[in-house]
Amino acid sequence: MSKQNRIKLLLDILTFAAFLIAMDPHTSGISIHEWLSIAIAATVIVHLLLNWDWIVRVSSRLFSKGLNGSRANYILNWLLFVDGILIMLSGIMISEAVVPSLGLTLPQNFTWRSLHDLSANISLVLMGLHLALHWNWIASTAKRLFTGGEVITKPMMERKDAQA
Repeated sequence: MSKQNRIKLLLDILTFAAFLIAMDPHTSGISIHEWLSIAIAATVIVHLLLNWDWIVRVSSRLFSKGLNGSRANYILNWLLFVDGILIMLSGIMISEAVVPSLGLTLPQNFTWRSLHDLSANISLVLMGLHLALHWNWIASTAKRLFTGGEVITKPMMERKDAQA
């Protein structure tokens, strides 16, 4: 297994676990929710950098024939990215821990809270779809990492397109 695949899998597992914890601020508390969300944003940036070659490759061939699966994956990833920006922006605007710890005060507005709740709920659906589209890669990479089995290096949707 390549070192990069190992890093991707471990980073993704940690990010997903942190995401699930952050999704319930009543259990973790607002402070942990906010600081953990900032850490998640940092891991998402690393995730994007580790997958930059795929992003560039699919971006350059987005309207080519035979790219349907990767195109759907690409669009889903953009939806996740935009939704993540909405979550972070609205989260900063309603912050009760991080922003005040920086000595800043922002005006409270119910619209930001509504946007934060809505975009967080949408992220659950998008993350579920993202997980489903990449399940074969996740399972095979985990198998290789923990048992030494064979690994599939590309998500199922991309592999289908590569064969076309």
